[in-house]
Amino acid sequence: MTDTSKLQIAIIGAGIAGLAAAIALKHHPAIDVQIYEKAAELKEIGASIALGPNGMRTLERLGVNNALDDEIAFRNKSKHPMIYRHWKTNEIVSTDSHAGEVEYRHLTSRFYRAHLQEALAKHVDPSRIHLSKSFESVDVDKSNKKLKLKFADGSTATADIILGADGIHSAVRTFFVPTSSTAWTGWVAFRSVFPISHVAHIKDLPDEANHFWGPDRTLFVSKLGRDLFTVVGSYQADPNAPDALYRDSTWNSDGDVNVLREFYKDWSPLVRQIIDAVPYTRIYPNAAAHPLETWVLGNGKVTLAGDAAHAHGGAFAAGGSLALDDAWAFAASILHVFPEDATRKPTDAEILKALRIYERTRKPHTDRVMSVVHENNVKKLARYGQDREPETDEQLRARIKSRVDPTWIHEHDVQAAFAEALAAEAVVDRVVVNGQARL
Repeated sequence: MTDTSKLQIAIIGAGIAGLAAAIALKHHPAIDVQIYEKAAELKEIGASIALGPNGMRTLERLGVNNALDDEIAFRNKSKHPMIYRHWKTNEIVSTDSHAGEVEYRHLTSRFYRAHLQEALAKHVDPSRIHLSKSFESVDVDKSNKKLKLKFADGSTATADIILGADGIHSAVRTFFVPTSSTAWTGWVAFRSVFPISHVAHIKDLPDEANHFWGPDRTLFVSKLGRDLFTVVGSYQADPNAPDALYRDSTWNSDGDVNVLREFYKDWSPLVRQIIDAVPYTRIYPNAAAHPLETWVLGNGKVTLAGDAAHAHGGAFAAGGSLALDDAWAFAASILHVFPEDATRKPTDAEILKALRIYERTRKPHTDRVMSVVHENNVKKLARYGQDREPETDEQLRARIKSRVDPTWIHEHDVQAAFAEALAAEAVVDRVVVNGQARL
């Protein structure tokens, strides 16, 4: 039940961004957070997920220390965030390294998505999570000037602020920005998570997160927490081709392990053994959208987080960390204009200011991420084009070594960005005040 005497914040989506935002705000005595999730049960859809040092630090900042535990967070013993191997020889061609000093608990980690969502959910009062609530629309209740949300089941709710954290195909985003729909990039992931016992018999099985690169596809393998293992295969098609494979496939749909085996039949014996042991696979077609002009929507009372805000379509396995940093920045911006010791609710102008600060904190960074991902997608399509000469082994090795350095994404300092946003907003405030003084 919502409390109208408090600042009501409705979060649409109980994924990583939505849960994290609720956690970041839960200690404020005058903020009432309610989460509306379209699924009938709180169950994460997906397979493995990675968090870089920024995401791990944000989890700690939120007090979600149970998610940092080795039981569910798998870290490479070498401390390399990623190890890149050759598709035929299995040799290590290159590695990623952390740019700054990173403590063990903040090292890049791999999770089974369900474990991470479960760890976050333990910090949210279950009574605040409303299931089977598929967002449909919002308008303004003229009697109290609050936002009135309507759900597909006919029920309604009220809020002062809405945070759309409902994923890459966000209903909140498309309601406010109808032109922001996503499009298939042509890339398809074949994901599976299963007990490590399925592959434990394989000699030289990688005991760290490894990314095998070949001329026309990649393969990711890694241990996960609680004795699980993940395999992620890939396929790239021309998204504009009318007969493209998987054009009509849907997220988290059944895949065929025999197709997966066919894709990797010419790879090294080690890779083939791993693929042969995969008990099942599920299909995840990759989608992306263009950056939004603004995240401040609904006359300054609505904003977005996670994939709903930046449908990047596969950003260096950074989606989870981006979502967590969004959630922290959103909450920090709200708390800036409405601290815990506030004696009144924030005005509409103050809420608008908070959402502007949030946008200043996050959007420049995520826009840059989306730009880099888009450029990579264009290069990938050109490289795999039918009229292109096959890539030589020398060219492949050079491509692995010259890949984009992702440390600016995985070690992004959201607290520093927030401080910069506050400083920029203060300048705007001074200009406004001085401008009024001259009138």
